[in-house]
Amino acid sequence: MDFLVLFLFYLALVLIGVVMICICSKTHYLKGLVRGAAQIISYIIPECLQRAVLKLLHYLFHTRNHTFILLHLVLQGMVYSEYTCEVFGYCRELEFPLHYLLLPYLLLIVNLVFFTLSCVSNPGTITKANELSFLQVYEFDEVMFSKNMKCSTCNLRKPARSKHCSVCNRCVHRFDHHCVWVNNCIGAWNARYFLLYLLTLTASAGTMAVVSTVFLVQLVVLSDLYLETYVDDLGHFQVVDIVFLIQYLFVTFPRIVFMLGFVVMLSLLLGGYLCFALYLAATNQTTNEWYRGDRAWCQHCPHAARPPSAEPQVYRNIHSHGLWSNLREIFLPATAHYERKKN
Repeated sequence: MDFLVLFLFYLALVLIGVVMICICSKTHYLKGLVRGAAQIISYIIPECLQRAVLKLLHYLFHTRNHTFILLHLVLQGMVYSEYTCEVFGYCRELEFPLHYLLLPYLLLIVNLVFFTLSCVSNPGTITKANELSFLQVYEFDEVMFSKNMKCSTCNLRKPARSKHCSVCNRCVHRFDHHCVWVNNCIGAWNARYFLLYLLTLTASAGTMAVVSTVFLVQLVVLSDLYLETYVDDLGHFQVVDIVFLIQYLFVTFPRIVFMLGFVVMLSLLLGGYLCFALYLAATNQTTNEWYRGDRAWCQHCPHAARPPSAEPQVYRNIHSHGLWSNLREIFLPATAHYERKKN
């Protein structure tokens, strides 16, 4: 039971940490904490080890590599192997509907298709050949995106909503972010694939969590375990409660309970990120624009130039044109419309 408590405590810490990072990512608090932690660690860890860690982090997060793709496939393979070997077999013995048990596999196939498309598709790389057409797609707001700005690396004029990716070393139209899990930038041309990949991945994790939970509940109900009593450490008879049931299931089916804990945590994390991605899609924002939005007006309008009584201005998104138009732009990128008109 001690291990189970520690495991649940660990899950809670991970979730709280992720939420705190999401909240603090747009403020200077997180950077200050990271800087302070780095200074403390620099006094403890030897310099050679620090250099090795920095090189490893640079390779993992600042260069294009297939490490996270392989890790993604290995984790997915392990979870589905566990589901197939343990949950699927027991559920068949309990005569669960077959289509109900096969749903995670169907979602896996669809997910792998969109995962592959997210990995290999062109996100909207800006080149000399398409530079002029991209410049005419979005309006410049003169706050976050200004006219006649040039990329110092690519030596190309920067269309509105574009950004140079330092990892891929290219400018990307309607740049959202660089995703290490697909080893590719997410931009105008592959945002739809990434959104569907994220949706099916969340759905597959959630479906496995539901099937595993239903199996364990069914097992408890069929065995009438919740009606039993047990002797506690003081020698008193106690009615079986939820804590005892979890302990019993963890001892009896440790692999299934551990897998259930993992997919539940994964479902919550992916579900939270999916909601954020859907919010950005519905409001026609990118992750890059959302992150920079609160500071865009501050940089454009200094505090000294603003009257003390005036309310601070916030960035206004000029590209949002209603829910359906915003979603249509994700699945039918604006460049496609322009090229069609041109032809």
